[in-house]
Amino acid sequence: MMTETTRPTFKTLSVIMPVYNERATVAEMIRRMRAVELPLILQVVAVDDGSSDGSDKVLGALEDSTVRVITHKENQGKGAAIRTGLEAATGDLILIQDADLEYDPDDWPKLLDPILKGKAEVVFGSRFTGERKNMLPLHWFANRILSFTTNLLYQSTLSDMETCYKVFTAKAIEGLTIVSNRFDFEPEITAKVLRRGHRIYEVPISYAGREPSEGKKITWRDGFTALAALIRFRFTKDY
Repeated sequence: MMTETTRPTFKTLSVIMPVYNERATVAEMIRRMRAVELPLILQVVAVDDGSSDGSDKVLGALEDSTVRVITHKENQGKGAAIRTGLEAATGDLILIQDADLEYDPDDWPKLLDPILKGKAEVVFGSRFTGERKNMLPLHWFANRILSFTTNLLYQSTLSDMETCYKVFTAKAIEGLTIVSNRFDFEPEITAKVLRRGHRIYEVPISYAGREPSEGKKITWRDGFTALAALIRFRFTKDY
């Protein structure tokens, strides 16, 4: 575990971006990512998860020395796409980024700061402590319940377990086995880093939530799946 007096040296940030039918937003997201000023080399691993809207073609046109594109022939789910991205990532730091513009890469420096200063090995961006476009009431309620359950089961104090913005040192998740294929990736990775003894550092982030009519993919059913995952991974031996 790092202490606040430790100032580790990191060279590369690997950003894993799962993409599923985000043709309208993915090019703009990559533009925003490239525009962020970082004290690190940027590696983007974009995993097209069986898109049927031409997202793969957009990504193919944007691929270069910074952006690597990996394609799933069939849709497997967000967790499966992130798992593929993790296998390809070579950075000292790992950041998860959605492709839908709900999360703004301008927040990356805030997310990275605690790690670069040696204060943490895992950082989450909280949508409930920063500027945001209000999410749908059902999603707000589900997020609060899931964060409360996480804190109860794992003795943590998180305000936003389900956030997309999760940053890890490569060492913190080295050897970690991820089995979730869908949105239950969020509770699984949270549960397993907490069980490893990492205290998760939260920073406020901005958030511009989408409506289902705008392409929002997560549903109320995923909330029950996440709840079950939190309970399952609390007692599983594999972490």
